[in-house]
Amino acid sequence: MLTINQLVEEFGFTVIAGQAGLNNEITNFSLKRPSAELVGYLTYLTPQRIQIYGSTELGLFQQLLPDLRSENLAKVMAPEVPCIIVTRGLPIPSEFIQLAQERNIPLLTSNRSTTQLYYLLIHFLANRLAPSTLVHGVLVDVYGVGVLITGESGIGKSETALELIRSGHLLVADDAVEVKRVDEDNLRGRAPQAIQHLLEVRGLGILDVTKLFGAGAVCEEKDLHLLVELEEWKEGKYYDRLGLDPLQTSTILGISVPKVTVPVRPGRQLASIVEVAVMQNRLRSRRGNRDLFQSMSRNESTKSILG
Repeated sequence: MLTINQLVEEFGFTVIAGQAGLNNEITNFSLKRPSAELVGYLTYLTPQRIQIYGSTELGLFQQLLPDLRSENLAKVMAPEVPCIIVTRGLPIPSEFIQLAQERNIPLLTSNRSTTQLYYLLIHFLANRLAPSTLVHGVLVDVYGVGVLITGESGIGKSETALELIRSGHLLVADDAVEVKRVDEDNLRGRAPQAIQHLLEVRGLGILDVTKLFGAGAVCEEKDLHLLVELEEWKEGKYYDRLGLDPLQTSTILGISVPKVTVPVRPGRQLASIVEVAVMQNRLRSRRGNRDLFQSMSRNESTKSILG
């Protein structure tokens, strides 16, 4: 749960009025800059969003007749509004302060520009409020690609990650990975606070990667691009030997992620296989983008001919 009070602490806002509402919960990471709403167009008001007022919004408000200002603002500053933020340290009209106090809506102010604050808030709220899940596996950064290694307990996920770290790649999370859906197409993973930078290897115990390999061997969070599933080698099971099979995928939080299944048996260099899987996935992506571009070019050419 994210409250207005936590937002105030994170961004250093000054609380002007509505202190009784500082424990209001934020449930929507979208923001609202009311403009048309201030002149009475309320179709897209969305009162569950945090409202941002900069010089444009306040300038528009000041242009309204006094009676109309109070009437319209009373509709815009609905009781459901989590909080109001005024940017650039601008003077705040008395109508805002009065309504915020009456309705327990925290009225906050910041010296940041409207554009800068809007961007920072969207980024912060999207990360904190994005749908999330906890995945059992190891997340590593291999050649800049976020790779989630999964498999049964004891299959060798952490040992594979250790070899990758020794080869210069980065650890993001071991054992438990917090995965968030940051937008319609992207997933981002990180380690829970309690196990950040730690790697558990059977026979060695829990290793602090930053102490053993330095701060440059870890990454706080990483977008997830590829899933590598380790499984015990099963005699008689079909495994792709030519690389001609369709690409596998797995769905996490509604987003499809390319997936490679790697059978495990003694003597296989799993870290090297993961590195090659990343390079192969990159090659497939480039081919896919090239084919898409060529298809679009052909379509444009056809349209031009048909004119």
